[in-house]
Amino acid sequence: MTYYEPESVNSEQYRNLRTYLEFTQMGHDLKSIAITSSVPLEGKSTTSANLAYTMGQTGLNILIVDADLRKPTLHRTFKLNNEQGLTTLLTKQGLKFNEVVQRSTDLDLYFLPSGPKLPNPAELIRSPQMLVLMEELKNNFDLVIYDTPPVNSVTDAQILSTRVDGVILVVRQNFSRKDDVHKAKIALEKVNANVIGSVLNNAPIEGNEGYGYYETED
Repeated sequence: MTYYEPESVNSEQYRNLRTYLEFTQMGHDLKSIAITSSVPLEGKSTTSANLAYTMGQTGLNILIVDADLRKPTLHRTFKLNNEQGLTTLLTKQGLKFNEVVQRSTDLDLYFLPSGPKLPNPAELIRSPQMLVLMEELKNNFDLVIYDTPPVNSVTDAQILSTRVDGVILVVRQNFSRKDDVHKAKIALEKVNANVIGSVLNNAPIEGNEGYGYYETED
């Protein structure tokens, strides 16, 4: 929506989120962010996509990585080729990230889709190869945004949260249960994740018809 409706209230909210992150970076080296939620369908993928585009409008080299290896959406959202992606880089020896990362000149964004589905996503996420790749991506982009699975569903988000500079928890109004959100927060705290904030999604906007960020996932 930030690309097709740049003057909308929702787009302005993403720019506010960008400003918050820029303020958060003051005095800190925030080069990688994981965006997650407590359960599916809270809006994490839409938040990841729109935040990436909004951040890219400042002239930064932004990479968005689809690290949800169970229910990837990045390739469908941006109509990317998903024959190669994150899983390929983690399993094919000698393959370089710049051979797999895709770029949109229209959006001025870089993308690393999930790649083919494999039966061991948690093992891939926690592998030494993933740690090496994440450090390499940090060194080659201004900001790397990871769209991760929900915290309460699988362990992937917890693992990734220990390897990024900050985590954003997406909460969907009138959908998320308080105990689920609390459980997710506790799970992130247990691994000492740096939770830098949360996004309240699908919230009514005072003085305007419509809602805040929203997402439809398959």
